[in-house]
Amino acid sequence: MLILLSLASAVACCLVFAWWLPSDGERYQDYRAAESCSSGELSRSDTDCLSTWHLTVEKTVNRTAGKESVHDATLTYRDSWRGTVHFNGSGPLLERLRPGDRVTATAWRGEIMVLTEDGVRQDTLEAPRDELQMNAAVGVLAGLVAAQCLVFGTVRLARPQAHEPLTWEPYGRRLLFSVIGVCFAVGLSAVWARVPWWTVPLVAVPLAMGAALWFRVRLRPRR
Repeated sequence: MLILLSLASAVACCLVFAWWLPSDGERYQDYRAAESCSSGELSRSDTDCLSTWHLTVEKTVNRTAGKESVHDATLTYRDSWRGTVHFNGSGPLLERLRPGDRVTATAWRGEIMVLTEDGVRQDTLEAPRDELQMNAAVGVLAGLVAAQCLVFGTVRLARPQAHEPLTWEPYGRRLLFSVIGVCFAVGLSAVWARVPWWTVPLVAVPLAMGAALWFRVRLRPRR
């Protein structure tokens, strides 16, 4: 079971670094490089440029209850279009909007990226973000989980009756939660510090290895 889990985690790690992270990075760069649509591009329905639309707010939902958060705005364009855009928070614009307000929407590739009203703007959840550090953190976490499961599984196969201390309690559990904490702490710190995504594995992997060694020393029987 642990060997299979290791293989699944290794595949997830490869997918993150080979597909998800490059795809998000390319999408962000394309969005940053996009220019306003010309009249010809609009007539051809070209979605790789930035188009501007003047929409009307029909209603907003701005609710946070426990773990559930809903931050939406339902918009209309004349009588021909009605849609809902989603945000990751209430501010700075969503909390100001009221039914009937007129807003300016910036669209790209068929999705609304930004809403603006009276100089106040807010990105929607569809807007690409330069946060590849968190993609890298997820990939590193998957790789470290794969390594842990492989080591624990191999030891269990080689020594079915004597695989101490590589057991779930207490070493495996402590190590897993430490790895999760390290990866996300490093990823969030990298986002905040605006450092390149490749610094995440350079920092997280040695820290995780240090945690593994520290727990191993702490749990070693004293003579």
